[in-house]
Amino acid sequence: MTDRTVLKVSGNDRESFLQGLVSNDVKGLKDGLVYAALLTPQGKYLADFLLVPTEDAILIDVATDLARSLAQRLTMYKLRADVAIEATDIVPTRGLGEVPEGAFADPRHAELGWRAYDGRDGDTGVDWNAIRVAHCIPETGVELTGDSYLLEAGFERLNGVDFRKGCYVGQEVTARMKHKTELKKGLATVSVEGEAPVGTAITRDGKPVGTLFTQSSGQAIAYLRFDRAGPGMQAGDAVVSWEG
Repeated sequence: MTDRTVLKVSGNDRESFLQGLVSNDVKGLKDGLVYAALLTPQGKYLADFLLVPTEDAILIDVATDLARSLAQRLTMYKLRADVAIEATDIVPTRGLGEVPEGAFADPRHAELGWRAYDGRDGDTGVDWNAIRVAHCIPETGVELTGDSYLLEAGFERLNGVDFRKGCYVGQEVTARMKHKTELKKGLATVSVEGEAPVGTAITRDGKPVGTLFTQSSGQAIAYLRFDRAGPGMQAGDAVVSWEG
C-alpha cells in the first residue's frame, strides 16, 4: 500500500512512551495489532494508526500524508525517554480470508482481513471502500479530520480506544464523552439514491444535518446530527436515508 508509511519506534522505553500518548492499550501488542489514535490535549484527532509488534521495536502503520507530522509530534513528546523514531521502507500489504502465518488480523473489523509487513503479496482487486462503507469504518483524511472526536468516529466499536488503561493525551475529553454525555453526532452508514461529491452537506427541510463521505453501491458513510436526521434528507441531488 503506497499510501501507507511505516515508522519504527525502538528503545527500552518504547512501550511506556507510547502507552502515555495513544488512545489504546499498548499491552495488547502481545496478541497482535493494536488500532489507536493520537489526540490533541482537547481530545481532537491528530492521527490514527496500527501499532505492530516486532521483537525489538514497535512499528506504526500510518497514512503517508500524516507520517511526517506524526513523527514530529512523537519526537516532541520524547523528552528524555529512551526511544528512537524513524521512517522505514516497509510497505504494508493486506488481504482477505484466513490470516496467513506471519501476518496479523486487522483489529478494527473481521471483514477487513489481514495485514502483513514482510514483503509478501496482498490481495489485488478488493473493493476496500465497499467494505469500509458497509461497516462504517472511517478513513484517514476522509471521514477522519482534525475536527473528529474518537467516539463520534466509532473508535470504541472499532477497538481503537481503551477506557481502563489510564492517562494519555486527550483522555479526559474522551472519557467525559463516554461517561457523562450522550452522543448527539457521529458517523453512520446511510442509504443513498444518486451520487454527490465527498464532503457534500446533508440537509433536511433546509436545515444542516451533516456531511456525506465515502459512497459505494447505494450506501455511504455520513456524519450526522442524530436529532435532526430523518426522512427527506438531501446531499446535493442525492437522496439520503438513515434507519437510525
